[in-house]
Amino acid sequence: MPPFSASDPQPTDPVSDRDLVNGLWAGDTNALATLYDRYSSMVYTLALKMLCNTAEAEDLTQEVFVNFWQRRQYDPDRGSIGSYLATYTRSRAIDRLRVSSGRANILQRFQRITAASTHVPNPLDHATHKEQQQHLRHALDQLPLTEREVLEIAYFQGLSQSEIAAQLGIPLGTVKSRCRQGLLRLRALLQHQRN
Repeated sequence: MPPFSASDPQPTDPVSDRDLVNGLWAGDTNALATLYDRYSSMVYTLALKMLCNTAEAEDLTQEVFVNFWQRRQYDPDRGSIGSYLATYTRSRAIDRLRVSSGRANILQRFQRITAASTHVPNPLDHATHKEQQQHLRHALDQLPLTEREVLEIAYFQGLSQSEIAAQLGIPLGTVKSRCRQGLLRLRALLQHQRN
């Protein structure tokens, strides 16, 4: 499709972004659909440019609009909705890149360790490993349910913090906070068990 020229008729929509946002906050889900139609292409393009993965970009586009609707953090007096969505998309894309980078580093370290380890486990190694697993399970059981839940999902299902937030229907910041607090408590509990 050729770009608009000065003589082309401009698309007109009588409802302003501000009116749509006010309608959305009042419970009009059609307003979200209209905002999605207006801005999803921009959000997707930015997400794709940063993530270089169509599935991730599609997922992030959905996440951006769901969070926009649920969190209600946008203030029309502080800037345009396009600027807000672009900034929010960029921030979430950077979070995803950090998570995937962290996973890649962990996987590389794990592969180096397992490649370097040619040690054949003996019965004592098995017993020690089983004892460590029991200590870990006992410590996990002592964590508050909310913290244990996010840690178990992260480590046993391998989901990112964004994916955990989507699965549990809670804000990403809450997931990050619960992970951090859970890991700190877990470390303290495991150190206490060793002493």
